[in-house]
Amino acid sequence: MLTLVEQKNRRRAIFLLVLLVLSWGFNWIFAKMTLEYVSPVWVTTLRLLPACALFFALCLATGRVRVPVKADLPVVFSIGLLHMVGFSVLVSIGLQYLPAGKSIVLAYTSPLWVVPAAWFFLREPLTVRRLLGLLIGLSGVVLIMQPGQMDWSDPNIVLGHVFMLTGALCWAISIVYGRVHKWVTPPFSLLPWQMLVGGVVQLVLALVIEGIPHINWTLELWLLLGFNCLIGNGLAYWMMNLVSRDLPAGVVSMGLLGVPVIGLVCSSLFLGETLGLPLVIAAVLIILGIVLGTVAGHKKQ
Repeated sequence: MLTLVEQKNRRRAIFLLVLLVLSWGFNWIFAKMTLEYVSPVWVTTLRLLPACALFFALCLATGRVRVPVKADLPVVFSIGLLHMVGFSVLVSIGLQYLPAGKSIVLAYTSPLWVVPAAWFFLREPLTVRRLLGLLIGLSGVVLIMQPGQMDWSDPNIVLGHVFMLTGALCWAISIVYGRVHKWVTPPFSLLPWQMLVGGVVQLVLALVIEGIPHINWTLELWLLLGFNCLIGNGLAYWMMNLVSRDLPAGVVSMGLLGVPVIGLVCSSLFLGETLGLPLVIAAVLIILGIVLGTVAGHKKQ
């Protein structure tokens, strides 16, 4: 039985999960539009470092600045490197080569990879139902990639798919570790440090890979980066920390299924992308696979 405090935390986490899904669903469209102005690694850097500075300022203003204790360093570096660098940078690079709708579905296969990741790292049982869900989800991945029709001679297309799937795997490992970690410092106070780790690494990667950027600053670019920075990164990462702490990994995974749905609809409405029957079927298969792979686990929580 959950205590009253645990029940309150869980209700709050569910509400934040809904906001997180909406934020990230719209953020994908804005991220795709930002790539018209800025190269992919600089896109992630320009939206994370300002968010980091703002959250440090907010923590200072509210008296919530904490130096992470030794016990929390693993979660600082795991989220900072796996999610904020691994996932964000890889999918940003992949997004320049693939349509937004297809990218969203591939990137948000991360809950699918939580099943084998939880088995490997947490020793959660790999039941028949979870295996079936994994196979169904993988069939959706194969369908969306359409290997028989893919132009394997085009390195950009191949790398786009590889970057998206690798980024999804990085995020899956981050989700699993966020659930098992014994938090000492409140997630809000840890967030600026996670963003600092991610932002510094992103800055180094941007300078090494893409060099000094030459950017044509327009009002649209400022608005796009503003949303990516404040909502898509700052608030979203804070909400992700809380829901990962207060909800089972399976519940978080299932809730995040709403992101590709919202992203697909928005990519069609605002970017004029044609969804196509294979993409829709693939999305359904992946979502069904994730549900089968996680629903049994979260009912036991």
